[in-house]
Amino acid sequence: MPLPAWRTRTERADDVTRVHEINADAFPTSEEAEVVDALRADPAWIDGLSLVSVDADDRPVGFALLTRCHIDDAPALCLAPCAVATEHQRTGAGSAAIIAALDAAREMGESTVVVLGHPDYYPRFGFRRAVDHGIRLSVEVPEEALMVLSLDGTEIPAGTVRYAAPFGI
Repeated sequence: MPLPAWRTRTERADDVTRVHEINADAFPTSEEAEVVDALRADPAWIDGLSLVSVDADDRPVGFALLTRCHIDDAPALCLAPCAVATEHQRTGAGSAAIIAALDAAREMGESTVVVLGHPDYYPRFGFRRAVDHGIRLSVEVPEEALMVLSLDGTEIPAGTVRYAAPFGI
């Protein structure tokens, strides 16, 4: 059976509660949902880079967020969290939201995105091992889990990723 074609859009003010629900549902604890809520009030938040995939009733079912981070002093974006409501997982809703977020960032002139995630999932979007570009975190993570993507083909800066404060990294 083919996957549905998901429509995506920028998160709106009336989506905040639903986005919280999606993140709380998709993860074992509410920590990710709380991080998203905290990021909305943080300087790392960039309007237009919180994207949702929506069902036929325009109700969000998937979510992807890009916020400001830095690689040493170079500005970059962090892709996190990404979540899909349980009943819509494995339908392409998450991929649609991620692609829409990356496209929006590209249109804004952003160049570099980092993600800490599953090494079998994110390479489909072009992410590669960050360690191969001289990028690391201040905490220990499996090398294959930290990945980076150049949105515009420019050189990826090397250094230590500094996430926004709500991430606690």
